Amino acid sequence: EESEAPTPSKPAIMILGGGPNRIGQGIEFDYCCCHAAFALRDAGWQTIMVNSNPETVSTDYDTSDYLFFEPLTTEDVLEINAVMQPKGVIVQFGGQTPLNISMALEKFGVPIIGTSPTNINKANDREQFKRVLELLNFKQPANGIARSVEEAVHDAERLGYPVIVRPSFVLGGRAMEIVQNAKDLRHYVQMAVNAFPGSPILIDKYLENAVEVDVDAVCDAHDTVIGGILEHIEEAGVHSGDAACVIPSYSLSDRIKTRMREITHGLARALDVRGLMNVQFAIRNEEVYLIEVNPRASRTVPFVSKATGLPLAKIAALIQTGRTLKDLGVVERGDPAAFAVKESVLPFNKFPGVDVILGPEMRSTGEVMGIAPTFGEAFFKAQLGAGNALKLQGKVFISVRDNDKRLMIPLAQMISDMGYEILTTRGTGIVFERNGVKARVLHKVKDGGDTVLTHLKSIAFVINTPQKRGGGSDESRIRSACAVSNTPYFTTLSSAAALISALKQQKHTDYQVRPLQEILPDRGVWRPLKAASA
Repeated sequence: EESEAPTPSKPAIMILGGGPNRIGQGIEFDYCCCHAAFALRDAGWQTIMVNSNPETVSTDYDTSDYLFFEPLTTEDVLEINAVMQPKGVIVQFGGQTPLNISMALEKFGVPIIGTSPTNINKANDREQFKRVLELLNFKQPANGIARSVEEAVHDAERLGYPVIVRPSFVLGGRAMEIVQNAKDLRHYVQMAVNAFPGSPILIDKYLENAVEVDVDAVCDAHDTVIGGILEHIEEAGVHSGDAACVIPSYSLSDRIKTRMREITHGLARALDVRGLMNVQFAIRNEEVYLIEVNPRASRTVPFVSKATGLPLAKIAALIQTGRTLKDLGVVERGDPAAFAVKESVLPFNKFPGVDVILGPEMRSTGEVMGIAPTFGEAFFKAQLGAGNALKLQGKVFISVRDNDKRLMIPLAQMISDMGYEILTTRGTGIVFERNGVKARVLHKVKDGGDTVLTHLKSIAFVINTPQKRGGGSDESRIRSACAVSNTPYFTTLSSAAALISALKQQKHTDYQVRPLQEILPDRGVWRPLKAASA
């Protein structure tokens, strides 16, 4: 058949994009694809972009030399490869969509460069990855794999509730859930089996009150440079795409950070990573647990690159063409001088009645960044960027679950000391009264009368940690009303503590606006030698 596609005039690299945007697979991956195209062009390559989404920068006419606006299927990519005959094909920047077809492409002789699909699959396959960790002697939360409801129940009882369950080989934490009992587990597993037939169900012991950490790195199969260590502000169990994160870490010890670096370097060598790698950890009682490894671009790469000034996607693209970190002049940097806080933008104000509690399944539709010399100021800026206009005076509503009441006492006292009037429910109010924290007790929403809903317009923010999830309870109605009325709300004690730090900073000194060029004068600076490939 006749082909209208031109033949590249010099060596070309093909980049597979992310396809349609959706929660869990969005513009973060498109950012990586675009930066790869820019870096490869500067290095003397021609670039071929394959993507089917007109709402992306990667499909702009001037992003690459050749654009194929085609579905990301095995058949279509094979046809494009046969016509264009690229020297290499990059699959690790487009999220799960190109990864799902990478094994088939490799089987048919497509010249995939970077981390091999076999090693990517080794990290994603629970049984293969467990063997890698045993060889390296790295600690993981107790876990199991189930292919039926009965197997799942057996594994959960062996591990002990609560557990995190999810189908394998999905992105964005899709269909992932924290399960508290056998009844809920049976219901969830049956739904997961129906939604993802043939996909094993992964079951992990849920580490309560743990701190989650993301590490993004770039590797060349020999050396590894860690781009950034992102500490989650919410407790472990909230998806990294939804959790507020900060770089550099604001509470982790040097010993913990050193251990995470050692594990990251070890995994990069074991998996022969050539390009980007994301490692997720949970820290509990000063112990480091490895949650998962993704030898591909992660959704945190744009944030890390912006916060540190190190263009990870550009560097990774050149490494996949055969360059090394050493000859590119890329070295590991120390912690940035300024704190950068990532905050998620959530769509709950469009869905009245939906419970806004975050969990392991991603729900955010965007993110913002606040950057400042102190953590408190950076967190305050991030809240403003996300649409949470924090008032420095007024009323504050606090209602927390029983397990959090004792820890909430000193936080509530700090809020009171800053001049806020505290409103609360009866159970939390009794604990506050016994400990000398002034608070006004309101009725429950279901009882009517003087409830928090009648005060929402005058409330500066709400702190409400969930007793249970779902759309019918008093607390879920409060949280949903906050989202619809744009009243800032915080659902974990860790985010409440960060908020108090931000408010104390703001009451002391107003936040400053400075150009990014001043904060990161050497952003994007690295000294690649003359391209060896083109």
